[in-house]
Amino acid sequence: MVTDAPPPGGKEAGSVQPTTEQFVEVQESAEFGELRRAHRSFAFPLTVAFIAWYLLYVLLSNYAGDFMGTKLFGNINVALVLGLGQFLTTFLIAWLYSRHAATELDPKAEAIKSRMEGAA
Repeated sequence: MVTDAPPPGGKEAGSVQPTTEQFVEVQESAEFGELRRAHRSFAFPLTVAFIAWYLLYVLLSNYAGDFMGTKLFGNINVALVLGLGQFLTTFLIAWLYSRHAATELDPKAEAIKSRMEGAA
């Protein structure tokens, strides 16, 4: 029985795994540092901002009940709007990160990966 499936481990025939030294060399390279900075400069500020926004919502819910209960229109109050805003910001951050990864991170990571696979 002949199949075209790659051997166990997901590697195609003829591909060679880079050595530990090659991984360390790439990890210490300026290009990898730039990739890491591009990720961190996007992820860390948004993470801090979202956690602050979430904690503000929790604190307002616990300690500013009158404010959170303020009706805006009909049965819609401040707490509901801010709570739905949590979902909105979650999806917004996911969308922004997806765009950032596709335009900034993926090309840099692919270049490093290609070089690693070619060097092996």
